[in-house]
Amino acid sequence: MSMIERNRQLITTAVEKHRELIFDTLDYIWRNPETGYKEFKTSKYMEDAFENLGYEITRAEGITGFYTVLDTGRPGPEVLILGELDSIICPAHPESDPVTGAAHSCGHHAQCAALVGIAAALKEPGILDALSGRIRLCAVPAEELLEIEYRSELKKQGKVKYFGGKSEFLRRGYFDGVDLAFMVHTGTSFSSRKGSVGCIAKNITYKGVAAHAGSSPWNGRNALYAANCGLNAINAIRETFKEPDIIRVHPIITHGGDMVNAIPETVKLESYIRGSSFEAILAANKKVNQALCGAALSIGTNIEIIDIPGYAPLVNDDNMVAVAKDATEMILDIPFTYNPVMGSGSTDMGDLSGLMSVVHPYAAGAVGRAHGSDYYIADREAATVSSAKMQVAMLYLLLENGAERAKRILAEFKPQFPTKEAYFAYVDQINGEGDRITYRDGMAEVRL
Repeated sequence: MSMIERNRQLITTAVEKHRELIFDTLDYIWRNPETGYKEFKTSKYMEDAFENLGYEITRAEGITGFYTVLDTGRPGPEVLILGELDSIICPAHPESDPVTGAAHSCGHHAQCAALVGIAAALKEPGILDALSGRIRLCAVPAEELLEIEYRSELKKQGKVKYFGGKSEFLRRGYFDGVDLAFMVHTGTSFSSRKGSVGCIAKNITYKGVAAHAGSSPWNGRNALYAANCGLNAINAIRETFKEPDIIRVHPIITHGGDMVNAIPETVKLESYIRGSSFEAILAANKKVNQALCGAALSIGTNIEIIDIPGYAPLVNDDNMVAVAKDATEMILDIPFTYNPVMGSGSTDMGDLSGLMSVVHPYAAGAVGRAHGSDYYIADREAATVSSAKMQVAMLYLLLENGAERAKRILAEFKPQFPTKEAYFAYVDQINGEGDRITYRDGMAEVRL
């Protein structure tokens, strides 16, 4: 029997032995969707699953999530495998939480199920015998960048500094010592893209003056009208965004007034600015702030804009993409496709890609629109069991033969930032807050 066939049989048997545990995890997390930094039931379920498998875990202090490290006992690089705990908010989904509107129409529940399958397989006798180095398994919170106001409050309380779970874990040192990382997202095929855009998050408050909407509206300054002007102004500058920069701006109004009989005094918006590079994102953000402030000036309101570092652009390492492709074709005997175009979604996996060699590929199994009301896992086997097999096979390709392939990838990788401290020093410059207009003596001074 060839080494490839031996590994294939060993991995397949080790994962398939735990199919029931994998499916139980999938079903539980699907039934209990929770948004970022609120994944209390989800994190507890995953923690219990890992501890029942014999792992010693390190829980994140004060927030959800955890990690564990498995040492082969032979020297080599450390590989990080991630699974995301959080859901999105999609009240229109037929199986959303009736109270919170949360739903796993993102596929993260399948990631968690696959991660449990990987953890179980790695405890099987003989599975680590051919590997060198260390393996870090991490259940990470808060990938979906939503509920900005809630996360801003967590930041004020000192519970987090960054809104994305991977960014926060990176800051806390939970990934110190990691050399390479991968995370397999649920999609419609086994595949990968070149990467995806980064983003910054915005919290916007138009500040007007309340007045009776019927008897004396002229005494007010309508914050809702100012916000509408701001949204229209953003639409008016869209043609100035260059196609290669893949700029996406998509604001929503989260608070539009308090009662119909009063001129709205406070109107709140949230938005992202997405783009293919930090430079493109920051240039677009300046234009958007100019449009938003111009709208406030036209109505005579003020505007508070809070700019918050979101996620860095994700750049998948070509060498790691090749590992994902080889692993899929070896263990599953199906094609793995590659799209050389950068996607227009964002993920905090991008925060890792500027520091270490990463890949963020996809597993098959999902149907419907991502983040939509018709999203489901239609092929449970592909989304969880096959995904777990693929990921264990990736470990083998990286860490077998004295971790030869992982060492070669590390030798060829050139990080964008030399250290995590350098990375955070850069992104921290994005932070901005406060009122942007000062009215004085018939004049207005604007700070973009």
